[in-house]
Amino acid sequence: MVRAGIDRETVVATAAQLADAEGLDAVTLRRLAGELGVRSPSLYAHIGGLDDLRRRLGVRGNTELATRLSHAIEGRSGRDALHALAVAYRDYAREHPGTYAALQRARDLADDDEARTAGDDVVRVALAALHEYGLEGDEAIHAVRLIRITLHGFVSLEAAGGFARALSADETFERLLALLDLGFRERPDPIA
Repeated sequence: MVRAGIDRETVVATAAQLADAEGLDAVTLRRLAGELGVRSPSLYAHIGGLDDLRRRLGVRGNTELATRLSHAIEGRSGRDALHALAVAYRDYAREHPGTYAALQRARDLADDDEARTAGDDVVRVALAALHEYGLEGDEAIHAVRLIRITLHGFVSLEAAGGFARALSADETFERLLALLDLGFRERPDPIA
């Protein structure tokens, strides 16, 4: 019998809270069941196991991130849009570290329509932020990848305590964004 008040959304939301508080690896079916006050087998009425739960966390993360980024860039263009996108991305990764970790598993999510759609939504928002740079086609996708690589590297190092020197990480972040902006405005021809 399924406990009243528990549905798939409650299960995934509770898993996200646990992941964000203690890390993605802390999310086990046993631990999640304990948080929900049910036995582990009861979870299978709502999810297809741990892999399915992590996939759902990735979808949730991409959906939340796309929404956050979309609101951040609304009414902005050029460097202002790039800056707003980057700040929103950094803030999301800081506020939701476990869910953020789940959404990074692009290869694991690639064969799932729901997950692919959620990931594509993030890409569409990033492309909108880059519109004023005149990037098109593959060049625009490469630019989105550069943004992701750069921001993911920064937030990962920041979360791991990788900036030990007594310099402002915020200032480094602003310099990083200035370099991205410059690179997108004055981009060289791709290396052949």
